[in-house]
Amino acid sequence: MVKPSPAPVPGSAADTTPRYDGPVPQTEGEVWAILSAIPDPEIPVITITDLGIVRDVTLIGEEVIVAVTPTYSGCPATTVIGLAIETALRDARLMPTILTQIDPPWTTDWLTDEAREKLRRYGIAPPSATGPEACPHCGATTLTKVSQFGSTPCKAAWRCDACLEPFDYFKCH
Repeated sequence: MVKPSPAPVPGSAADTTPRYDGPVPQTEGEVWAILSAIPDPEIPVITITDLGIVRDVTLIGEEVIVAVTPTYSGCPATTVIGLAIETALRDARLMPTILTQIDPPWTTDWLTDEAREKLRRYGIAPPSATGPEACPHCGATTLTKVSQFGSTPCKAAWRCDACLEPFDYFKCH
């Protein structure tokens, strides 16, 4: 069973890493379930598996190898994500090895449909080849780019011309 950690230090990796208190995982599917509870540190409404950055899991006894592709090579969240994975798997009494896999490079095509919907509900326009398709607040399609740079390097700042609300757009790459 995965449950939130009790009284973590605010702002620490343990602050968002779920605590595992079930039996030692025996299958890769059980490891995937643990990983699917780890939120992305920059966009906590989606998990690292929703984001599509977990590329492979290999379980050999109590050793587990997790291949992770960062969203881009300079992503500041990469270290925090690695620590969260290591913490969650050690809590499950596994011995993790985390491999960074940069080929093929991550693409927004790897976002799950569920992640796209979670982003929209959170007020972030999901990626599209042509830019944001609609305001995540009101659904209007008349939009203005405010800045190519948003609250994180993977987002751009936009404004809806109908409701005048600003919103982030998750950039394609």
